[in-house]
Amino acid sequence: MGTGVPASEQTSCAKGDPQASCPENGTEAVQVTDCPIPEDSQPQHEQGYSSPEDSGQLMASYEGKAKGYQVPPFGWRICLAHEFAEKRKPFNANDISLSNLMKHLGMGLRYLQWWYRKTQVEKKKPFIDLINSVPLRQIYGCPLGGIGGGTITRGWRGQFCRWQLNPGMYQHQTVIANQFTVCLRRRGQTVYQQVLSVERPSALRSWNWGLCGYFAFYHALYPRAWTVYQLPGQNVTLTCRQVTPILPHDYQDSSLPVGVFVWDVENEGDEALEVSIMFSMRNGLGGEDDAAGGLWNEPFCLERDGETVRGLLLHHPTPPNPYTMAVAARLSADTTVTHLTAFDPDSAGQRVWQDLLLDGQLDSLAGKSLPSQKGVGIAGAVCVSGKLPPRGRHRFEFSLAWDMPRIMFGAKGQVYYRRYTRFFGPDGDAAPALSHYALSHYADWEEKISAWQSPVLEDRSLPAWYKSALFNELYFLADGGTVWLEVPEDCLPEELAGGMGQLRPLLREYGRFAYLEALATLREDLTQRRFLMSGITAPVKRRNVIPHDVGDPDDEPWLRVNAYEIHDTGDWKDLNLKFVLQVYRDYHLTGDQCFLRDMWPVCLAVMESEMKFDKDHDGLIENGGYADQTYDGWVTTGPSAYCGGLWLAAVAVMVQMAALCGAQEARNKFSSILSRGQEAYDRLLWNGRYYNYDCSSQPQSYSIMSDQCAGQWFLRASGLGEGDSEVFPTQQVVRALQTIFEFNVQAFAGGVMGAVNGMRPHGVPDTSSVQSDEVWVGVVYGLAATMIQEGLTWEGFRTAEGCYRTVWERLGLAFQTPEAYCQRRVFRSLAYMRPLSIWAMQLALQQQQHRKASGPISRRGTGPCTRPKQGPEAATAKPSPE
Repeated sequence: MGTGVPASEQTSCAKGDPQASCPENGTEAVQVTDCPIPEDSQPQHEQGYSSPEDSGQLMASYEGKAKGYQVPPFGWRICLAHEFAEKRKPFNANDISLSNLMKHLGMGLRYLQWWYRKTQVEKKKPFIDLINSVPLRQIYGCPLGGIGGGTITRGWRGQFCRWQLNPGMYQHQTVIANQFTVCLRRRGQTVYQQVLSVERPSALRSWNWGLCGYFAFYHALYPRAWTVYQLPGQNVTLTCRQVTPILPHDYQDSSLPVGVFVWDVENEGDEALEVSIMFSMRNGLGGEDDAAGGLWNEPFCLERDGETVRGLLLHHPTPPNPYTMAVAARLSADTTVTHLTAFDPDSAGQRVWQDLLLDGQLDSLAGKSLPSQKGVGIAGAVCVSGKLPPRGRHRFEFSLAWDMPRIMFGAKGQVYYRRYTRFFGPDGDAAPALSHYALSHYADWEEKISAWQSPVLEDRSLPAWYKSALFNELYFLADGGTVWLEVPEDCLPEELAGGMGQLRPLLREYGRFAYLEALATLREDLTQRRFLMSGITAPVKRRNVIPHDVGDPDDEPWLRVNAYEIHDTGDWKDLNLKFVLQVYRDYHLTGDQCFLRDMWPVCLAVMESEMKFDKDHDGLIENGGYADQTYDGWVTTGPSAYCGGLWLAAVAVMVQMAALCGAQEARNKFSSILSRGQEAYDRLLWNGRYYNYDCSSQPQSYSIMSDQCAGQWFLRASGLGEGDSEVFPTQQVVRALQTIFEFNVQAFAGGVMGAVNGMRPHGVPDTSSVQSDEVWVGVVYGLAATMIQEGLTWEGFRTAEGCYRTVWERLGLAFQTPEAYCQRRVFRSLAYMRPLSIWAMQLALQQQQHRKASGPISRRGTGPCTRPKQGPEAATAKPSPE
């Protein structure tokens, strides 16, 4: 490879190789502090807790000494040379036991027919694709982009590798031309030029690839991330800080499709240094959307309010959702910004490499590029250069923005405008202004982010892994297919003409995002659909029933809801209940009585539709003998711990809401149901140690379900569930949680993988279904929150820690937390929403602190890092199924 750099200055990368032009070996511990563990309550090396000097196996390969510029102590940190030993695969039919396969044979045949029609006839992507599951790629890092404007994920090794520009549609593709490259010059000569990537691709082979990953690390604390590069043999450390505007209580900047890269360059030598950093970017992803050609680039310069930003616009006019990408840099008195308008990203790349190598700058020719030819790619680059004195530091600031203001979903039936167009216009020419705004305001964003995160990060009672999990799981808010749209006056939903008309000003002010379920509940779609699990034909959506989803992004969301075709969710027992519980929880947390009054008629309607499931009128609903709830592969029959508990909790909050809304008749009605239901629930399900799974005649009826206290979880989060508002006897709740901890946590996988969904009373996982022996990450976090609510704080943190360390440290599933994993071999449904429930743990801790400040607590409230004085009973103590 011809790099143009003198051979004496080129480096090789070999761990521990004394011939490599790298600093001498010597690993320095990364400061990721954990909470102090009392000596008398925590063994020195007990698994699950790290000493302040321990950063885990993810940093074991790091040989550098650099700590980076202002990199925080807490977050998810990994050496760029790390390799995950465990390689799992997505769950598929081969992983189903023969007995479960026979149970679902009909569903499998119907699914294959549906999948073929969807992919081969309709040419659409299946809403649930069990044939082409997203494969394991242990590469992802913090996504760029605010809420609802699309996201671009930059992996922890520096690759731009996951794209969600079209709403809800993902392209898992690494675009190799999208790179940062550093050029160092001393005494007027280039002495080092390196692509800051460990990759060695076949494209752009004239570039100097293969960065030594042993001297670089990545650190994520969403919505920011840091990458630290100690350049071998150069006495230079680079720290790249990635900033995205996810800002509490900010409904403007949090919607912006932008990200900022702040590079702090430290010259640790005794010689002056010229430094250039080049940001190259391909126009498009190199796929079929680019093949037709017609893409073009042009430079721009925007001066406003004393700040000047220069860069390139990458125009991608391909329908139905054309967009413009902007790569830009801030011009200051001591920096130079240059550009290369166009180069071929599929070539050897000799031209752009030599251009930078010559003088640390790019040609900066004026004018637009020619449109790309069919089948030929086009890319561009922006470079910032500056001088560093000996022992000096310099800052370079880049931005990446994308302007796709007008969007259509897969059906191409209706045009929508994204939220950010309210502030930057809908005409598709906002990329320069977005870039300028981002580079002028990112410092304010960081102040807001620090103010938001500091109370948690500075709390010494909280373990380091929890601080990382709490903030990094928030990636899903932006990267989870989120769409945030403007709602013009002539496009307001038809439901607002009726009883929901009071929501009109809220939708006009905040856009279409937060009130989707309430409006969708009132609609019906009587189109007949054959559901895959049962083969039964039924309406797509019934009135006054919560939909499973608001639609398929490859179809027409909002207009056609319930893209989920496995079950008829109109018969599910838990969706309506969770909606009611969430409404009251949100009222409790916000104190917004207008919101409560708006939601009261909707809650009343969905609870009325739920009444039909109480067939024997004992105040307790019954499951229908199939998987009629969120656990859509786990059959439930008759009264059940999970659905029955949610039902009683929902009835209890209806009593509270009726009182607040002045509906005395409804209050009396739900009070009567609650009284009868409590008696039936306790009589039919409580066995002295926990609540039985259900009331069937099958052996799994006695299984210990980790989610059996979900109703109590919602009640406690809503300020209820104790004293006069107690629904489930506190002593029984605590006893059930202790049993879950003994069996589902401690007796499963050595106690280090979280809580398995179902555990048999004799201490083995329940394998009666494809989901009973899974661990659901979001359910585990909710369980941990419930434990904290009931004073079992140590147990709660221990339970949740197993999930975090499994997903983020062992399986390499950072920023793609799955719905589920098994003890061995498989995971299922990457990048799932449910793990956001970790914030229920934080709410539980805050409520616990409030109760402590208000007065003594009757139950113990041990801290997360302190063992209970008497540990949980040994797993050998079997609960009786009697």
